[in-house]
Amino acid sequence: MIRVTVVRTLVLIAAFVAALTPVTCLGEDSNQLPTKATNELPPELLSLFRKKKMPKHSSILVRIFKEESELEVWKQDATGHFQILKIFPICRWSGDLGPKLYEGDHQAPEGFYTITPWLMNPDSNFYLAINTGFPNNFDKANNRDGSFLMVHGNCLSVGCYAMTDEQMGEIYSLARDSLLGGRPSFQIQAYPFRLTPANLARHRTNPSLAFWKMLKIGNDHFEATHLEPKVDVCNRRYVFDAQPPPNWPYPLVFDPTGKCPAFVVNPKIARQALKKQRIDEVEYARLLKANAPAAPMYSGLDGGMNEAFLARFPGRVMLAKVLPYASYLPQLPPIPWVDKDGSLTSKSFDTFF
Repeated sequence: MIRVTVVRTLVLIAAFVAALTPVTCLGEDSNQLPTKATNELPPELLSLFRKKKMPKHSSILVRIFKEESELEVWKQDATGHFQILKIFPICRWSGDLGPKLYEGDHQAPEGFYTITPWLMNPDSNFYLAINTGFPNNFDKANNRDGSFLMVHGNCLSVGCYAMTDEQMGEIYSLARDSLLGGRPSFQIQAYPFRLTPANLARHRTNPSLAFWKMLKIGNDHFEATHLEPKVDVCNRRYVFDAQPPPNWPYPLVFDPTGKCPAFVVNPKIARQALKKQRIDEVEYARLLKANAPAAPMYSGLDGGMNEAFLARFPGRVMLAKVLPYASYLPQLPPIPWVDKDGSLTSKSFDTFF
């Protein structure tokens, strides 16, 4: 009974806050709590929790991949690590590969976003919705704007990630229960595609490559450890799993537009991520040497849809004019980390792409 009361209180707070906020992607809201926002998860998911030793209210982490049109939900198991729980085919996303830059560009966002209860909308006109929180500190520092970029139902998108209503019911319930587990938020990681050496080599001529290489650092931290990466922003770039240098007496303070403070990457995470990145470096170099084909770029691409929905929703995705390949491969600065002996070394986590 206590747990049910907490659930209702949490969703009521979210509904109340959403009712006070003007929305474009969501439509009009009310402060009435709909049944769809309190539904229990289907029995097969509850059974999967038990099989994978995942507490019902443990935290989730969401990963979104545009090109593959897939949304992954990961969930913490009893060890505190994240395991893949379920992959949902995305019914519709809008725009092209690449980040959202300005209001009205129809781009779905890419980056790392923190979801709190106040970003949950149980009264969306698009069934149920989760606001990504765009723009985050990185977006603001880089003068990117836009509002109400959602993961929602109804399979219609203008800058959002649209699912079917049935899918959104499960995703919303997973997010709701996660926020009851004692943590105030969960993370959404939105990517242009799975950041493999093959995909990066294929998209090596895209002007967004430098941005994607930066996202890959956080992606690699997660894939190497199955732990949620700690995300900060300074010097207009993402920083992952930063901690003070050894014997540093001051707390770290990150200014999204200012110079980065002295920091190192958590050595346990850094070593595992670096091992993965070295393997990726070798494969990427091999693909370039083999002159692997580069993907074309499009102007005005109208998003994408998982092939599972093509027959059900025909004519909703269209390609547009092919652009010339980009002629440069931008570089990012190296990021320091602590070596095994505790000394501060300068190793790059992104120079090989």
